[in-house]
Amino acid sequence: MKTEIIRALTTDFENSSYRTDEEIEFWLARDLQHLLGYSKWDNFKNVILKAKTTCEVSGHNIPEHFPDVGKTIKMPQGAEKEIDDLMLTRYACYLIAQNGDSKKEAIAFAQTYFAIQTRKAELIEQHILENERVIARRKLTQTEKELSNVIFEQTGGDKNFGLIRSKGDQALFNHSTQQMKDKWDVVKSKPLADFIPTILLKAKDFATEITIYNAKDKLMQTETAISNEHITNNETVRNTLISRGITPENLSPEEEVKKIERKLTKEKNQALRGNDGFKRDENEQ
Repeated sequence: MKTEIIRALTTDFENSSYRTDEEIEFWLARDLQHLLGYSKWDNFKNVILKAKTTCEVSGHNIPEHFPDVGKTIKMPQGAEKEIDDLMLTRYACYLIAQNGDSKKEAIAFAQTYFAIQTRKAELIEQHILENERVIARRKLTQTEKELSNVIFEQTGGDKNFGLIRSKGDQALFNHSTQQMKDKWDVVKSKPLADFIPTILLKAKDFATEITIYNAKDKLMQTETAISNEHITNNETVRNTLISRGITPENLSPEEEVKKIERKLTKEKNQALRGNDGFKRDENEQ
């Protein structure tokens, strides 16, 4: 496909998109019909039906990606007519392109165009989720450090802090820290918290925050009192998770958070150097 055709099609597809108030990008099916070179709506509807089937088989919600909307068109002598239309997400457009006639030049272009754009969205989502996990891990580290300080200030020592934290793990997972490491294949020398999912990082942090609050509020002056408080709080958080269908020890471990942190730092540095694979406009330099 010639460069000028690719550029023209790119401009056409990008100029035909809209955005909702929530900044969700979409295309209208009637517009996409013409962009993809379909002269008859009925023929294009057949492609949309195939795309919807693919969407459902893939486990996605059809109304979320193919919501029905009405569209008003001008008729002769100033009259107007309401016709059926659909709002299509990028993913919906991608599925339509995949189910279209790839011999059509516009569809061959669209198959790549929407595949790349959809992949970009997936990468952005993955980046956000990974960053959220890194932040949650840092927050837990800070909260546990604060608990250690509270124990030291109120009992005169914190030599058993590691044991108190382990008892919290036992209460949350119904397994000891080492049993969870064995279950998840975590090296003995590495922290268990570096491998647990974001929701459990936040659960541990919440339980620890409650322990800190009550230890201060109730002026607990022994490690035993604070330890019992920490066990109770983790048991309570565990029961809440289980009541919502989440059993902590049955969740799968995730990639070591330190590796994710290094990867995110590397990506950030590459972006700052302009080495992310995208050519920047001179005005952006």
